[in-house]
Amino acid sequence: MKKSLIIACLAAAAGSVALPALAFEPKRPVEFVVTAGPGGGTDIFARTIQSIIAKYGFMKAPVVVVNKGSGGGAEGFVYAATAKGDAYKLTFGTNNAYLLPVRAKVPYTVADLTPVAALASDEFVLWVNGKSDIKTAADFITKAKAAPGELKVAGSQSKDVDQVLTSMISEATGTKIGYVPFKSGGEAAVQLAGDHVAANVNNPSENLGQWQAGLVKPVCVFKSEKLKGEGKAAGDQSWGDIPTCKESGIPIDNYAMPRTVWLAAGVEQDVIDFYSGMLKKVSETPEWQKYLADTSQSGTYMSGPDLTAFIKKDEAAVSDVLKREGWLAN
Repeated sequence: MKKSLIIACLAAAAGSVALPALAFEPKRPVEFVVTAGPGGGTDIFARTIQSIIAKYGFMKAPVVVVNKGSGGGAEGFVYAATAKGDAYKLTFGTNNAYLLPVRAKVPYTVADLTPVAALASDEFVLWVNGKSDIKTAADFITKAKAAPGELKVAGSQSKDVDQVLTSMISEATGTKIGYVPFKSGGEAAVQLAGDHVAANVNNPSENLGQWQAGLVKPVCVFKSEKLKGEGKAAGDQSWGDIPTCKESGIPIDNYAMPRTVWLAAGVEQDVIDFYSGMLKKVSETPEWQKYLADTSQSGTYMSGPDLTAFIKKDEAAVSDVLKREGWLAN
């Protein structure tokens, strides 16, 4: 009788011990909130990840892609920020996630979001017209100094990444360079191909078609090392043939636009761990490598403390430019 009672008490005590919580895994559809319109770079970024997840079964729950691109992506980030603690909304963007609140009056701050991962970097290249006598970054600076304010650089949007880079070039080289904003990198490419501006600072993929047609040519890439790519991209040139700007006359080491994924603030750590781990698997697939090659992006996976440190550094650097130019949001 006593033995039975002891066994029963031990069983009850064991049952009262708190068991570790099960790791998070989505049990219902997950929204992929794209902070841009259909067909753009951020949309392709999100949909490529969606297709890889489905192919390899990295997540059992289905994915629903929702485009919310108004206000330069602010619509999507506000939508995410108002879903505090929601584990079923992943938001896809760039560095606009943390730079929009710095340069514009938007109803959210970066503290309303939780960084999950960055999977790629869209590089920036200085391009000139195919018939231009500018061959090097040093040539570009010489021409800019000879006619202050007259050399015009085309870019996408005002006070955004393209104009920030143009301002950084002016500051780093002691020149005065004009900036002409257009709605997209595609329009900036057309303007340069038509010889209506002296240059643009488009991403590699945005000017590829015009480069292959001989209408534009690359001068240098804003990266500490040359772009990867042994195959021919245009004529007899590969991406790897483009010199870095720093080594050829413009003292800017790195300038890139990260492709980022976010959750709302207030989510549990196991939720962050699940999605960051899943996205790491995505970044290791051959399909992802093909996406990087097709879009001429660099594969740069970051999460956790590395991503947090990168965000702080990038935000500080860009904020310095915005402050100097008087573009900070009041």
